[in-house]
Amino acid sequence: MSDETSSKPVKRSLVRKILLLAGIGIAFLLLLNLLFPDLDLSTEDRVALIRVEGVILDAQSTVTELKRFGENPSVKAIVLRIDSPGGGVVPSQEIYDAVQRVRNKHKKAVIASMGTVAASGGYYIAAATDRIIANPGTLTGSIGVIMETANVEGLLKKIGVEGIVVKSGKFKDVGSPLRKMTEEEQALLQSVMDDVHKQFIEAVAEGRALEPSTVQALADGRIFTGRRTVERVGPTSAAICRMLRQTEWRSIRMMQIRYTWRWIRAFMSRRR
Repeated sequence: MSDETSSKPVKRSLVRKILLLAGIGIAFLLLLNLLFPDLDLSTEDRVALIRVEGVILDAQSTVTELKRFGENPSVKAIVLRIDSPGGGVVPSQEIYDAVQRVRNKHKKAVIASMGTVAASGGYYIAAATDRIIANPGTLTGSIGVIMETANVEGLLKKIGVEGIVVKSGKFKDVGSPLRKMTEEEQALLQSVMDDVHKQFIEAVAEGRALEPSTVQALADGRIFTGRRTVERVGPTSAAICRMLRQTEWRSIRMMQIRYTWRWIRAFMSRRR
């Protein structure tokens, strides 16, 4: 009787220790996930998804993700989901270069999946990928650059305000809204726009394996629908899944990395 009574506290103590250790383990995992949300300890083959959405003003987050997934041996391909009307020239070029590095240095495929709009800088980025996929109604293209300014000199005169500029060079206030632009200044800005436009054309020609003259004929800022301009037409989910099955990555298990995308979950369920 005394042995049974004495064994009960021992069992209770053991259960408490097990529960305590389990609680510590769960707390540790939660803390690890909080401090390192992008930590991936899995060794399964993956296809990563990166979103480029809205006006392209900064490339840091996208370039960082491309670098991280490029260096991750479990990531075998990257889907770049683009839904953007474009943006800055430099961030678009930085993402373009980062995509090229993933393809050339890490030998991984990058597929562009266009959303509602993937124009101007959005198309600039897509041009660097292995394959471009879009829905028939996707608006893309718009190969061109633009700079806009306003002349409010007349308005200021009406309200009795005069703009005064002190400068060290004749072109230092080029584009100033306080006065009319001179022909020499306009020619200067036009030469800058032409140079950036040429860079855009060369990037598209290199990325899509086309002659610059072929791209030049379409590089007047016009937009196109997805049906007229890309290699594969949607629906996007089916096109990407079909492409993966036809390539060397056919056995890779599609999984989400950081983002939630419905068609990836559906694709995973069909493969199980």
